[in-house]
Amino acid sequence: MRVCIREYSIREASSGPYGITAGKDGEMWFTEQKGNRIGRIDANGEIVSYSIPTPNAGAMSIIQNQAGDIWFTEYHASKIGRMSMNGHFIEYELPTENASPFGIAEGADGAIWFTQMGSGKIGRVSQAGEVTEFELADPKSFPSFITPGPDDALWFTLNQKNAIGRITLAGEIQEYPIPTPNSGPVGITSGPDGALWFVQIQGNKIGRMTVTGEVREFLIPTPNARPHAIVSGLHDDLWFTEWGGNRIGQISTRGEIVEYEIPTQHAEPHGIALSPSGEIWFAEECNQIGRLGLIRE
Repeated sequence: MRVCIREYSIREASSGPYGITAGKDGEMWFTEQKGNRIGRIDANGEIVSYSIPTPNAGAMSIIQNQAGDIWFTEYHASKIGRMSMNGHFIEYELPTENASPFGIAEGADGAIWFTQMGSGKIGRVSQAGEVTEFELADPKSFPSFITPGPDDALWFTLNQKNAIGRITLAGEIQEYPIPTPNSGPVGITSGPDGALWFVQIQGNKIGRMTVTGEVREFLIPTPNARPHAIVSGLHDDLWFTEWGGNRIGQISTRGEIVEYEIPTQHAEPHGIALSPSGEIWFAEECNQIGRLGLIRE
């Protein structure tokens, strides 16, 4: 078994790809933070882009919901974007100014949940398009990524509070501290073992938290790797980007870590996603989309 990494350049200069997700059409969809577009890339590396209606929206995180629509956060515009597969956009303006929406996820209730870095709130867009906001205890806690948990709640990282948050579908909030001081949690995902897994960009660790708040931490071999995003793999593993280490990391649920170097130097990998075929795709701020596959020999 060996690893093959391919990279695909985006034609438009200064695209700044950030978030990436798998679509129901079998393609991968990504945000172009600097280019103000939503991009789609197929298995052959062909890219099509759709311009976001709001100028300089600052598109960051992206998901596809069960209905098949693309949803994304507009960090600079304080809006939540929604796009159909044929490129039709709807944008939902948030009640709070300078909310800086960042992470996004679909809840068990079918609503879209998101974090607001600027205002220290968790937001929710109902299927009817109604926006609700829930205030956190500390408005400067910097909520970052968010993911649906195995308990039907939403779990999110509190980057400046060094904690993991949990919000129920009814809006009840709990917070759980991380043992490593000033660890800077960012990406978070539900693992194949029923726990929440998250990266610590300052602590240089991968964390695992049970739904009762028990934490284990695993040190990344590369110093100053600055892990950013994380996603569950096909098997008993998870994958994460190393912004500082210029690598893609793989961690088993037992805590064993393997790292794979990205061919392009200073690629600055951010978002990461699993394709329907089992490959790992990631967004490189250097204007490329990366693809990692395992080849059996």
